[in-house]
Amino acid sequence: MSKPSGTATYRLKNDYIRLKKDPIPYVTAEPLPSNLLEWHYVVEGPEDSPYEGGYYHGKLIFPVEYPFRPPSILMMTPSGRFKTNTRLCLSISDFHPDTWNPAWSVSTILTGLLSFMLEKSPTFGSIESSEFEKRDLAVQSLTFNLKNKTFCELFPKTVEEIKEKLVKREEDLAKNAKLLGKGKNGLLPKAGHRNSSNLDPSQMSAFTNVVVILGFAVFAWAVKYVISSIGEENG
Repeated sequence: MSKPSGTATYRLKNDYIRLKKDPIPYVTAEPLPSNLLEWHYVVEGPEDSPYEGGYYHGKLIFPVEYPFRPPSILMMTPSGRFKTNTRLCLSISDFHPDTWNPAWSVSTILTGLLSFMLEKSPTFGSIESSEFEKRDLAVQSLTFNLKNKTFCELFPKTVEEIKEKLVKREEDLAKNAKLLGKGKNGLLPKAGHRNSSNLDPSQMSAFTNVVVILGFAVFAWAVKYVISSIGEENG
């Protein structure tokens, strides 16, 4: 494991202080306690985007020469936008040291990553997927991230949020299943409505008799009409 230079250590510590003082909307980041050059981040899917409700875990790998050289940027959680565990080609990543500005900070990097995630521009490490696929992966991201030990250790508050959402999801599913079980096609009978299955035996018998009588009456009328028509034709 490479050790950061004195300049890198100073800058990364300052970046961390500034990030905590002025958080980035939808993004949280923490360095590994054992390695200041490896930071992990979580992007919470913004509202009105295909990523809404999802949590996307990734990491930044800084060179020992930071801030004079840019970091590698990777995303670990499937999103439908980026390949997982693959270096992303961005103007703020190590793919483009020629466009890197040493004045840029961790906040700058994460803000740029979120902005590019919400776009559709292709690059090395990006993939194409439908909005449905992205929303489906957003739902799956909750349980996916809980399987990652580093994620759980670095982001305990986010883990609690995810667990609460999963409990709520299970409660909603159970509630919907219960409602579906009470009525055909998930529709409950209206208050005061009675169908034939709710009638007692005596009511069912009377109902059957009425139907039979009406049936005979209609049949008799039909026979009488046919006979009358034949007589008129013969006349």
